[in-house]
Amino acid sequence: MPPNPEATCRRLVAAAERLFAEKGIEGVSLREINAAAGQRNSTALQYHFGDRAGLLTAVLAKHQPEVEVRRHQLLDEYEARGGLPAAEARRTLAAALVRPMAAKLADSDGGRSYLRIMEQLVHRSRLPALRDAQDDPGQSINRWRELVAPLLSEVAVRRLHQRFMAIRVTYVELARRAEGPGGKDDRLFTSHLIDVVSAVLATEVSDETARLLAERDARPRPEPGGPADGLGGLRRREGRGNA
Repeated sequence: MPPNPEATCRRLVAAAERLFAEKGIEGVSLREINAAAGQRNSTALQYHFGDRAGLLTAVLAKHQPEVEVRRHQLLDEYEARGGLPAAEARRTLAAALVRPMAAKLADSDGGRSYLRIMEQLVHRSRLPALRDAQDDPGQSINRWRELVAPLLSEVAVRRLHQRFMAIRVTYVELARRAEGPGGKDDRLFTSHLIDVVSAVLATEVSDETARLLAERDARPRPEPGGPADGLGGLRRREGRGNA
């Protein structure tokens, strides 16, 4: 019986998400992934996905639609409520960031590996798998950023990148949780992470931070062209300053 292309793709994606999570996106060879998927044909991976970037895109595409749908639902509910007190608005938006991703902790079909991969991506820059989404207003993470912005001071948005910090805390903590054994009740963990992200969004700029920012602004700026920030440049697009 000839090989089933769809089944082959599923095995390759499953092997990739597991090995990307365990060894790092760049820490595993395509040959290893091909072998882990049980493919005797050494060119099977390249035939179906082209290269590492194509395979990573397929891994993300397996999980992200579910996250997107759920986050948009939560953001729809937030907008429908309208006029929430600031503290309630921050926690509601923190939940919209966290809960769709935290649901992957209970996804036995690679969900925990996906969370560990996303933690790697938040520290990376200009990955092809993320470029198309970074400026797409239809992406839930970009919609989330726009809804959070009015709750923050301008300096927190444009200079100190508070939204990116909230995203990074979310991804790092979910990956840490995903590294442990599954089967736990994650409700307390998820609720506390929402509390932490909400607190990040509520953080006020201290006098010391404002002073240090002013001192840095008084120094000559370095030439442009340095490395972009991770997660498809989200932090880079928060503003030109870097805390």
